[in-house]
Amino acid sequence: MNPLREELERRWREMLERAAAGDDLPPVLRLRAEGLMEALVLTGAEEPAALSAAMADAWQQAMGEPLAATLGEDWESVHPFPAIPFYQARAPVVPSTRDA
Repeated sequence: MNPLREELERRWREMLERAAAGDDLPPVLRLRAEGLMEALVLTGAEEPAALSAAMADAWQQAMGEPLAATLGEDWESVHPFPAIPFYQARAPVVPSTRDA
């Protein structure tokens, strides 16, 4: 396997492990992985559709449900290649004051 692809998959796993654990998922992790995705396509090593499918598979393995179940069937139109739609869970918000 291409070393860039191996590194990309490692980064996807890292992001997904953090997201599944409820940890912070800094944008820089996504942005760097998106750069690897572009590099793989620009060098002719991969096709965008194949990388999007692999990313969706990584999500399903980590989260136990299809990416489409989380983001909707049209997730690729909202997050076009090379966008990575991995996010940390929203923090629970508890009001600190009473509303009058």
